[in-house]
Amino acid sequence: MRSECVLGAASDSGQEAPRDTWFLQGKASRRFLIKGSVAGGAVYLVYDQELLGPSDKSQAALQKAGEVVPPAMYQFSQYVCQQTGLQIPQLPAPPKIYFPIRDSWNAGIMTVMSALSVAPSKAREYSKEGWEYVKARTK
Repeated sequence: MRSECVLGAASDSGQEAPRDTWFLQGKASRRFLIKGSVAGGAVYLVYDQELLGPSDKSQAALQKAGEVVPPAMYQFSQYVCQQTGLQIPQLPAPPKIYFPIRDSWNAGIMTVMSALSVAPSKAREYSKEGWEYVKARTK
């Protein structure tokens, strides 16, 4: 009887996995690698499209995504249908949404900066309250 060997795991014969697959051992490390890759890709995309730059560039990138994503989703669904033989129902066209980033960009930045500026004093206040609570409970 032949046993199948999973990447990074030892086989039934007692042999150890090759040293170059140590990073594939365990479900958690694979999840970490996948999530890290997705996060790295997202950071690269934000940097490449200059989404953290001026609001007019962000608005242009959002408009470009609105034009590119629906046809790409349609092509992907057609590919899945061909590969699997499944019939995916036709979805209605997405509604046209106009969301001016320029109008809300400054409000978002102001909110984030305000939260960051009060964070040290709030952390001190909350830790003091927590310490008082612990002292009251231990008496």
